[in-house]
Amino acid sequence: MGKLLIIGCGGVAGVAVHKCCQNSKTFSEICIASRTKEKCDALKEKLQNTTDTVITTAKVDADKVDELTALIREYKPDAVLNVALPYQDLTIMDACLACGVDYIDTANYEPEDTDDKEWRAIYEKRCKEEGFTAYFDYSWQWAYREKFEKAGLTALLGSGFDPGVTSVFTAYALKHYFDEIETIDILDCNGGDHGYPFATNFNPEINLREVSANGSYWENGHWVETKPMEIKREYDFPQVGKKDMYLLHHEEIESLAKNVPGVKRIRFFMTFGQSYLTHMKCLEDVGMLSTSPIMYEGREIVPIQFLKALLPDPASLGPRTVGKTNIGCIFTGKKDGKEKTIYIYNVCDHQECYREVGSQAVSYTTGVPAMCGALMLLTGKWNKPGVYTVEELDPDPFLDALDQYGLPRSENRAPVLVD
Repeated sequence: MGKLLIIGCGGVAGVAVHKCCQNSKTFSEICIASRTKEKCDALKEKLQNTTDTVITTAKVDADKVDELTALIREYKPDAVLNVALPYQDLTIMDACLACGVDYIDTANYEPEDTDDKEWRAIYEKRCKEEGFTAYFDYSWQWAYREKFEKAGLTALLGSGFDPGVTSVFTAYALKHYFDEIETIDILDCNGGDHGYPFATNFNPEINLREVSANGSYWENGHWVETKPMEIKREYDFPQVGKKDMYLLHHEEIESLAKNVPGVKRIRFFMTFGQSYLTHMKCLEDVGMLSTSPIMYEGREIVPIQFLKALLPDPASLGPRTVGKTNIGCIFTGKKDGKEKTIYIYNVCDHQECYREVGSQAVSYTTGVPAMCGALMLLTGKWNKPGVYTVEELDPDPFLDALDQYGLPRSENRAPVLVD
């Protein structure tokens, strides 16, 4: 029996809350907190008569450590699940440290204003020292490791799908199928159709910045940087079909490169249709993806935030999205001296997700692992003082929980992606 504070009330949070309510034995009490309390109250109203979990709500600004600290001290949770924006990871971690509470998130910290010149100079120095190229990385949160160790607390980073489940797939493959993994190709395919000319399947600020940034991959001990959408492959995904996919930078590459001994190459690919890419390029060319404030009719606005207000809310896509996602990893390596290839993946149906929890599959595939990460901490299966990404812990109980709560894995041999 445990108490969980859930910060955030978007599409992913909605799925995580639904799943907590399906497991009242572990999550006896939950508090949903957000800057917009009305959204939390609506979710509580929808679920409170369907579960034994006691649901409360609260208003909190996750940018403010003092507000977070006050809420945590009042509610006294066993853990805090952060499904807010990645800009807020550090403030929530600070509050957890101040209150002596475990922490879980789904995406690594990203400073909000990446066009700030002073911040960029500091970051570029860090990139040079650490050898990575993207404008988001784990080093900010890894710097908290000693603090969490000394406090006897666990901070679990990246308990979504990618990062998250794909990293656990890697730990599982290394534990059960390989003596050494040589290459990892992470493939994220969304074969769904929502019917809009242009929309993003999760927070537009995060999605569009991620896709329009330079790509990078890990090879032979160093980062290789690519231009946006420079490397394209086609893959025939089980239950989805052939899709074009493009190489991106993604944060789990960084942690896997540190935690998988001897790995020679790690790449991340995501599928995009031509219509999406055309719209995105046009928006980028006219400055709508910029994070730098501009003056408009006497007031300051941030273009990408204004664009976010114009686009469909990702949480509204559920009833109109059809098709399936397929997310997984192709591994190559050796077992008992012999070459081996295996493909571990999950297929998730958008409409089945909507019927179950009122969400499309992109939110579902992040919200379920978020709940499973919290489950691992509240049940003591992953309690270990310090700051960890999910592949550093035992993969078996986490994958068992995924099987139970709606994201079962499939495994088969697969062709290696040919360069």
